[in-house]
Amino acid sequence: MGVSGGRPGLKVAVMASAGAAVEWYDFFIYGTAAALIFPRLFFPADLPPFVAQIASFSTFAVGFIARPLGGMLFGHYGDVHGRKRALVLAMFVMGLSTTLIGLLPGYARLGVWAPLLLVALRFIQGLAVGGQWGGAALLAIESAPPGRSGFYGSFVQVGVPMGVVLANLVFLGVSALSPEGAFIAWTWRIGFLLSILLIVISLVVHFGVSEPATETAAGTTPRTAPRRSPLAEVALGHWREILLAGGAFVANNACFYIAITYSVAYGATTLGLDRDLLLFAVMAGSLVMIPVLLACGAASDRWGRRGVFLLGALLSGVWAFAVFPLIETGKPLAVVLAIAVQLTFIALMYGPQAALFAELFPKSVRYSGASLGYQIGAVVGGGFAPIIATALFAHYQSRTPISIYLAAMCAVSFVSVILLGRRMRSRLAD
Repeated sequence: MGVSGGRPGLKVAVMASAGAAVEWYDFFIYGTAAALIFPRLFFPADLPPFVAQIASFSTFAVGFIARPLGGMLFGHYGDVHGRKRALVLAMFVMGLSTTLIGLLPGYARLGVWAPLLLVALRFIQGLAVGGQWGGAALLAIESAPPGRSGFYGSFVQVGVPMGVVLANLVFLGVSALSPEGAFIAWTWRIGFLLSILLIVISLVVHFGVSEPATETAAGTTPRTAPRRSPLAEVALGHWREILLAGGAFVANNACFYIAITYSVAYGATTLGLDRDLLLFAVMAGSLVMIPVLLACGAASDRWGRRGVFLLGALLSGVWAFAVFPLIETGKPLAVVLAIAVQLTFIALMYGPQAALFAELFPKSVRYSGASLGYQIGAVVGGGFAPIIATALFAHYQSRTPISIYLAAMCAVSFVSVILLGRRMRSRLAD
């Protein structure tokens, strides 16, 4: 029996948020390690620092390349067999792959196998996170009372900054309690090994959640009726919506991963700022982001998804030119302000996004369609953002091209959301 409306629906949303936080913790702790640990541990010691950093961020990008494939696999499974089953499977795969990364020996012991195995495990992480978002978001949205989809969907979006906070808390705690040599050698692994405990707790929570009442084996289609694959159906019938949804997401992802990953590497390596200050700034900004996401989701229920989203894209594009000058001052308050404001503006886009993407597709193919749009945008916008930023700075020796790149991504998202609005209006008119 499904859960719908009122407090039961809110319980589902909170549980989905907790599960998403655990999953994103696993995904983000890799990003922090890729900025601070992996260049020295999983690659030859004689590599120039810039080359090692690019190589490390390349393994980070592999997770994004895998995400659309994960969206397809888990989206199909979730449309046919239910949101909860797909979500629980994705979480199990993520927990296992993250734990194995924590056990992986470095280049000094395994040689070339160390980065190869790291890439393989990161790819599996990407598959898992590619399936996680759609399941968590749709559990929350399809259990929401009428007119509250934006607010309930934003609970799942809160999982992202919660995951960032958890990941950075672990890194700050481990760093503070261990000497530098021990931190690089082995204590960084603690955060990865903890993921198996968090996944077990999260699985227990999610097994207590019922499927939404509207969802029975691919919507309302009977199990006995012949039916085209949900993935094929959404790809053939809704490919424009998928591509525009991906375009809408590129600004969010590019700005976000520059803020939480590249900024840490830039501040620590290029500017020589204290690593703990940078991690604290990311954590503080993520904490600010949490209530803003909920407020933006609720605002989208009252004033519409697209208006809130467009405002976020505009402000994020403008702030892209303020982030790096503030970080370069080296003043703690300025560094925190740079990242916190960026994440606040991103929340204007990300808060209503779950409901916006869900409303683009029929229930029978919603998991596949929303997941594909989300993950395509993640690859284009986020997967290569740290690499692009690193390469731009190395070539021009200036952070201005990075700001221009972020502003361009915001422009792409702005136009994509406008075009999505026109498509939805024309579909309603038909």
